[in-house]
Amino acid sequence: MSEEQHKSEVPGSPFRGRGGRIIIAGGGTGGHIFPAIAIANALKEADSNIEILFVGAKGKMEMEKIPQAGYRIEGLDIAGFNRSSLIKNIGLPFKLLKSLLQVRSIIKQFKPDAAIGVGGYSSFPVLRLAQAKRIPTFIHESNSFAGRSNIMLGKKATKVFTGTDGMEKFFPKEKIVVTGNPVRASIARSAISQTEGIKFFSLEEGKKTILVVGGSLGAKSVNEAIDKHLNQLLNAGLQLIWQTGKLYTPKGKVDKGVWVNAFINQMEYAYAAADVVVSRSGAMSVAELCVLKKPVLFVPYPFAAEDHQTVNAQQLVNKNAAMMVKDSEALDKVVPMIIELAKDENRQAELKKNIGTLAITDADKRIAEEILKTLKGL
Repeated sequence: MSEEQHKSEVPGSPFRGRGGRIIIAGGGTGGHIFPAIAIANALKEADSNIEILFVGAKGKMEMEKIPQAGYRIEGLDIAGFNRSSLIKNIGLPFKLLKSLLQVRSIIKQFKPDAAIGVGGYSSFPVLRLAQAKRIPTFIHESNSFAGRSNIMLGKKATKVFTGTDGMEKFFPKEKIVVTGNPVRASIARSAISQTEGIKFFSLEEGKKTILVVGGSLGAKSVNEAIDKHLNQLLNAGLQLIWQTGKLYTPKGKVDKGVWVNAFINQMEYAYAAADVVVSRSGAMSVAELCVLKKPVLFVPYPFAAEDHQTVNAQQLVNKNAAMMVKDSEALDKVVPMIIELAKDENRQAELKKNIGTLAITDADKRIAEEILKTLKGL
């Protein structure tokens, strides 16, 4: 978009009567990227004249996923602090300085009217520099425990959107807007039938189907539990969609009735096929399972900051909307619990009903509307 087009009048626009420009920064994981894309799509639906530029970290999955969604992205030379190998942090100050210079150049050229941070390495330098230049900034914090960079940025942010309530201990109360977590449209609006889902994975119709998913890296404890007790699961008449993550390779022979891969690129088919789900309890996984009303056994990742995955799962367990097993007990408990749940239709129906009441299907729209309303009032 040229400078002349940018200045052209747009009736009812909050950008002083013209088409606006917004930067969305962050990424690193699907839990940051997919909500960011959902927010971008909602902004475009609300005002088609908005131009959106994503900023991510070079080498991270956003550099692939964002262009696939139809948006432009600029990559920064940035990395986080490496706790496992301190020697790898030697170049960190240089990378931070380089990324700040890159951000300065991006902001100078793009001239954004606002910046949105969704978490991840690239979020901090973009929003920090935007705040220094008095550009309105917005944060989306999906987790029940806020990250350090978001806490720092929240002090000067225009608004902070949160997935859950009770976030006043992290952010100024007057800036918080509880919106829920945006669920990607391919899942939230999916009309795929269970039959279509089963066929997609070349499984057998009429059999109970278990979906095991642990994120892009997989869930070691869950993978080991499935590997150890796979025959027990199949002998119970169940079939399996098993996403192992890129760090795990099944040790035993994988039989008929099991679809196994490091990734599932089209999760909407996996969710459609599943009768029961085994999952980590990151904020975005929880949001998706609520929207889809799936009976779920959560195995929280125990090393998440402040153990927030256990908090996420426990909130649903307390409402009789999910089941949970500790990561340390997963090896010999996951498969028997799956089999028991798969056989109990009444328990499945109860969990479906209760988890469905917690669904927020329009978080992306709420965030977009709040951003545009706020900018109009500035």
